Amino acid sequence: MSAYSVNISVEAPVENQIQEITYDGQEIYTPPLTMSEHLTKLAQKIDFAKCGPEELNKEITEIDKNEDEAEQSTAPPLWPWDSVRNKLRNALTEVSVLADVLSIAKEKHYMVLDPVPQEPPELKPMVQVYARKKALAGAASVLLSGADRLKNLQAEALRNRTTPDFHIELLRLRQNFRLKKVSNSIVGDLSYRTAGSKFAQNGTFEVTKAEEDGDSPLSPPCSPNASLSNKPTSALRVTVPSELQGVAFIKVFFQKDQDSLTAAQLNLPSSSTANAIPDMYWQPKLEAAQNVLFCKELFNQLAKDAVQLQSPIPHIVVGNQIIASVLPGIQLVIGLCHSGVSTDGKTAVVPPSSNGHDHVLEHSLHQLLRELHHKNTHHPFPHPSSGPIGPSKRRRLAGPCAVDREELMQMTQSETMLEQVIKQAQHINLRDRTLFVLDRLAKDIKDPLITSHWNALNSPTQSCVKINIVAHMYDTICRTSLLIHVNETTLKCITRDGRVIHMSYESQELRDFIMCQVYLHQMTAVQNLAKCMGWQCLANSAQLGVGAVEPFGNASSCVLASPTGERLISVRCEPKSGVHVTIAQSPRKDFFPGQLVKERKWENLGGSFKEVRWDKMEGKNFLNKMELLMASLTSS
Repeated sequence: MSAYSVNISVEAPVENQIQEITYDGQEIYTPPLTMSEHLTKLAQKIDFAKCGPEELNKEITEIDKNEDEAEQSTAPPLWPWDSVRNKLRNALTEVSVLADVLSIAKEKHYMVLDPVPQEPPELKPMVQVYARKKALAGAASVLLSGADRLKNLQAEALRNRTTPDFHIELLRLRQNFRLKKVSNSIVGDLSYRTAGSKFAQNGTFEVTKAEEDGDSPLSPPCSPNASLSNKPTSALRVTVPSELQGVAFIKVFFQKDQDSLTAAQLNLPSSSTANAIPDMYWQPKLEAAQNVLFCKELFNQLAKDAVQLQSPIPHIVVGNQIIASVLPGIQLVIGLCHSGVSTDGKTAVVPPSSNGHDHVLEHSLHQLLRELHHKNTHHPFPHPSSGPIGPSKRRRLAGPCAVDREELMQMTQSETMLEQVIKQAQHINLRDRTLFVLDRLAKDIKDPLITSHWNALNSPTQSCVKINIVAHMYDTICRTSLLIHVNETTLKCITRDGRVIHMSYESQELRDFIMCQVYLHQMTAVQNLAKCMGWQCLANSAQLGVGAVEPFGNASSCVLASPTGERLISVRCEPKSGVHVTIAQSPRKDFFPGQLVKERKWENLGGSFKEVRWDKMEGKNFLNKMELLMASLTSS
């Protein structure tokens, strides 16, 4: 090859083959093959019946010949899939024949296939013994290898458990707490600043690597009994500030004349020896320290609100206690109980109060501080975007809506955490009073029956109770329903006729109101029973002005007449003395019409009333006795 040769690249022409040249010199090209036509052209070159090397060589030569013929031929085939159709038809014929043979052999209508007798194989017992022995040896080797792997995995897991990795523990610590590296030490943060807290106390802790010596509590146990201990070990050690060590909890209770009524504790750790051992596991140690920080922040916020609030009875902050007046004679005491670590490494825990634990107050204290954190980080978005951050949507619409000064002042006012706690405490105290009064009345009054149903869906400062007053076996005749809304310091009663009565926090007012409703229910039930018995109500009065003055409520009465008009029953209900029943009858039993008195009813004007000895009457309750009395007077 010459040194001055030049490489020339030869490429196939892009244009298609010329099919025809017209008389005017115009060239007509062959249209390019489609993808299906090209696939058909390639499929025609395959012969599935030939598989030897000689057939491959012949196939290659035939492919070359076919390519030459294809190049020479200018017209496309009539149907490109003709050869494929023929091969599929042949395959279908063979499958049909095979199906016919199988059906003949299976159904045995036309032909029966008898097995050809063969000579029995020669049995060699030793060969079978060797084969089974070889198979058992293979299975034993598989089981032994699996057992060795399990032993190795168990030994590795035990080694990892007894000697934990420092970096793995550090990774787990970082998943729960914020860490950063300062020079050659690792420092973490226990505060709630990322959640919106503004508490100024420092909550940093230091992370170091545990010592690997024989005297360390993290070393593997030497005795078998020590290996059974469930005490978690760690490769790292955390150092918490001294002011965050120990156990802390918030205690809230009502106080009346130095007597504790109820108590609640907040977030008391399950382990009272937290932080007592310096080398204990880091998880409970940091959780206890974070709980101490949370309780201190909560008490600090409540103390700040107690100092700034101006109430009629000033709040008192003394040491670790906050005393606030809830109702006259009742005080709310909020105390911070914190027990630190002494010099000998033991934790002196303050025992919790022996009174019952109030989960509502505990949840409220948690919720109020979490809401304060949320408000510090979530401000309403400005509208427009260039506006100031802080005003709510309601304040932004105050201008276009022409809001007056009073509503604007209400928008700017907000309740502090201590005010919300006091309102919830007032509601809890008033709810307990209401519950005690209703239970006591239901226990003391047997006739009629008083049932109360408390609504399960309540708010922290409002509850609802429905009271039903019915008589046994006469609940279909008369039923009196009341609805009482228990607020912070007031009660709102809604009667069946729609009247609304507001009462104070005094229990006696509620008791007097329920007693009045009980006797009004008795009068209404007597009148409904008289209609069922055929008697006529001549007169009734819910505010009777005759007789002695009642200490609470008013007396009510009604006069009933028998169907014939000869008998009269007078019923008088007094909230203090009870029910009085008197009867009267016509002085003349025989009636003879005359010129002046032509009707019998004019003979029933006279007669004196006689009181019925109600305690000697038969019957289970008041309405049952009235039913028997009406029936006896009607029959006689």
